[in-house]
Amino acid sequence: MTNEEVREIVQRVCTLVETHYVFPDAAAAVSRALADALAAGRYPAHARSLAAAVTADLQSVNGDLHLRLLHHDEPQPPREPGDDREEYAAMARWAGQTSGGVARVERLAGNVGLLDLQPVLFPAVITGELISAAMSLIAGTDALIIDLRRCLGGEPGAVALIISYLWDREPVQLTGFRERAGLKQAWTLPYVGGRRFGRAKPVYVLTSATTFSGGEQLSYDLQQLGRATIVGEQTRGGAHAREGFVVHPHLEATIPVAEGVNPMSGGNWEGTGVTPDVPTPAEQALDVAHRRALADVIAAGAGGAAEAEAALVGLPGQTIQV
Repeated sequence: MTNEEVREIVQRVCTLVETHYVFPDAAAAVSRALADALAAGRYPAHARSLAAAVTADLQSVNGDLHLRLLHHDEPQPPREPGDDREEYAAMARWAGQTSGGVARVERLAGNVGLLDLQPVLFPAVITGELISAAMSLIAGTDALIIDLRRCLGGEPGAVALIISYLWDREPVQLTGFRERAGLKQAWTLPYVGGRRFGRAKPVYVLTSATTFSGGEQLSYDLQQLGRATIVGEQTRGGAHAREGFVVHPHLEATIPVAEGVNPMSGGNWEGTGVTPDVPTPAEQALDVAHRRALADVIAAGAGGAAEAEAALVGLPGQTIQV
């Protein structure tokens, strides 16, 4: 990589930030930071090192973790802005290697369902059938635990689909995304394939300091709806929808093009993360949530109450009064 290539790449990133970043005032400040660093000769003529240095400056103004210059080992084909065909094809390949992000579906002792979603919440158009199958399997359980401790992101459409299975047929508004042109609303779906878990039974969501972006949106929306209890750690704090732009065969600039806006809080989790209702070390979150879910099953006198009582006695940790 030559110094002239470095200059062209950084200038291209500056233009993309100024044109697309959802916060115009911050965009100007970010662009100035990159231009100043370029003028000072601080950027190395090595793709991987350049990506790290530019990312640090992109995030130096307001700490937006979605502002990045990503390095790819494999060359990225050029694409026009808004052309997401290759990105979706890559997502589909990744989903095919990871069971569509449904890492685990299990009935725990006491008729408590467990749904482990990782590494990301793949676009609903790619994995909707798998989500439907997983939700149908656990629909008959008396309580549900959704494990997002290793969920690194996801698509808003997937969030809406999952919450739809935890709601009823009357749509409810979720976090939408405000672009420069205006707000795009998001709602649960009046119809889903398979069986709903429904709105009445208890739901627990597990989080960690690794939970990010789409995983945070699912946690935050369920918390704001009063639909789930969050157990675990404060999440990373990324609430912006981003778009990727190839600026070099091995470099991709990711620019937040929209800001999450929740209709109940009026805000989002950017920079702060999602605060758990039951702060717990991530490695203990499943046991803590399972104990609480068993207590709920017993208190409700559900069909699995006797099994839940036996299971609660056998679990390690503090006793919960029911």
